[in-house]
Amino acid sequence: MHILIVDDEPIIRKGMVKMAEMYSPSFSKIQTAENGVAALERIRASEPDLVLTDICMPKMDGLELCKIIHEEFPHIKMVVISGFSDFEYAQKSMNYGVRHYLLKPATKANVHDMLDQVVKKPTRGYFPPSQYVEWMDRMEQHIWALQMDELNCLIVRFREYFVSANLSLAQIKELLDDCNAMLLKRFQARNFSPSAVPTHVQVSSVKEALDTFRNGLLQMAKDLLASRNGNFKDPIEEAKAFIDSHLAQEISLDQVAAMVGVTPTYFSSLFKKTTHETFVQYRINKRMEKAKEMLAIPHIRIVDVATEVGYDDYPHFTKTFKKIVGISPSDYRTGLGIK
Repeated sequence: MHILIVDDEPIIRKGMVKMAEMYSPSFSKIQTAENGVAALERIRASEPDLVLTDICMPKMDGLELCKIIHEEFPHIKMVVISGFSDFEYAQKSMNYGVRHYLLKPATKANVHDMLDQVVKKPTRGYFPPSQYVEWMDRMEQHIWALQMDELNCLIVRFREYFVSANLSLAQIKELLDDCNAMLLKRFQARNFSPSAVPTHVQVSSVKEALDTFRNGLLQMAKDLLASRNGNFKDPIEEAKAFIDSHLAQEISLDQVAAMVGVTPTYFSSLFKKTTHETFVQYRINKRMEKAKEMLAIPHIRIVDVATEVGYDDYPHFTKTFKKIVGISPSDYRTGLGIK
């Protein structure tokens, strides 16, 4: 683990370094900085895992440093060490993700106890493969359907999850590069080749890496819209049109999902969200609507109506019609004055 100690007093810095060197397990790297400005330079050059910082320092104080770390390097753990006993400072630093606060003069016992809590506490630092694949599936579907609001919401949640996973910048860059490669491969399989998203981009913070990834996703959607000559095809409208024109056939949800180019699970969820009906409910209601239209034509036999709307089993058709419409097909026809 790499640690950075920030304090404007040389004696304090040396004392903290000595106490850190005496801690077990030992740190792989111990750096120091005399103020927030120097600390940021070191953080951007070589991200530490843990920053111990004083509050009152020239050029940039500890609170401002914590604020910037929280915004740009959210995976870095922070500990505030200060001579100010006023808890107001601790409260302010906690707004920036600081969870540990020590008062000067800090003893070896105090410091080691704090390090036990910070260093030895299990960290996630792990992104479950199942979660990773799920994010990719959903991103692919939202881009393909050009659902920009849903895509932006997903990106926000993805960003929050990545940060909470407590991964290093190197790990995040590797995962994002892999995400880009996977999405490009998936779209190419759909005969769509978006602009190649640059991989191994030099970024200096987690925020910059995630911003770059977000811009790449939005560019993919923009390229897709351009490839369709600006014509947006709503997958649900396409699906409904396909269902409506194949009422006499027993088409499955999987078939319709494949036709519009999305996974069955995603299609089922999106269809219900958009139409407020399940795929099966929608198809049954459409079949009954068509049946009513055909029953209004006197010369068409009821048994032929049943076949035209996908029911080879006549009793099943009459039972379903009565359940949906409230009366039998023959009574419906009688109500129209047709004998």
